[in-house]
Amino acid sequence: MHRPRLPRLQRARRTLLLALLPWGGLLPGCATRPAADAAAPWTSGRLSLQVEADATHAARSLSADFDLRGDGQRGELHLSSPLGNRLATARWSPEEAVLNLGQGERHYADLESLSRHALGEALPLRALPDWLAGRPWAGAPAQPQTDGFTQLGWQVGLAGLGDGRIEAVREQAPRVQLRVRLVRQG
Repeated sequence: MHRPRLPRLQRARRTLLLALLPWGGLLPGCATRPAADAAAPWTSGRLSLQVEADATHAARSLSADFDLRGDGQRGELHLSSPLGNRLATARWSPEEAVLNLGQGERHYADLESLSRHALGEALPLRALPDWLAGRPWAGAPAQPQTDGFTQLGWQVGLAGLGDGRIEAVREQAPRVQLRVRLVRQG
């Protein structure tokens, strides 16, 4: 059976879309922003993650829209491409962390293991909801700094918080930089 070829513009768009997705387009379909829930409001925005190269890994980066709700104990995080395709969904509770990249769910003992698998680096995802609210996470000691605080080996910069910008940097090799631009905070 002969399949008709896509017009050149459609092929170019599809190729561009697949190139832009950090995981090669693993999750087809469009994502819509989750509806707000007064009991568990969503924080939404855009994040950029850059991991510098080290002796064992090449440099890595991720840019995605996100929707987050919950806290360090229970929560949910959705990552979407700039074009609206769902890249990943993570859910966590004290018992486990679950990652869905569109090919079924994978279960992990904790969020650090989940982020190591998904992003190649363990990130302090339990602390992220508090950091996005401009405060240290209650689950670990923090030291105040001029424009933010340090916690869990990360320097969290809050100088741009009034404009919805937060930056967290981990200097320990490999150096990791997380930049967040909030568009809606629940």
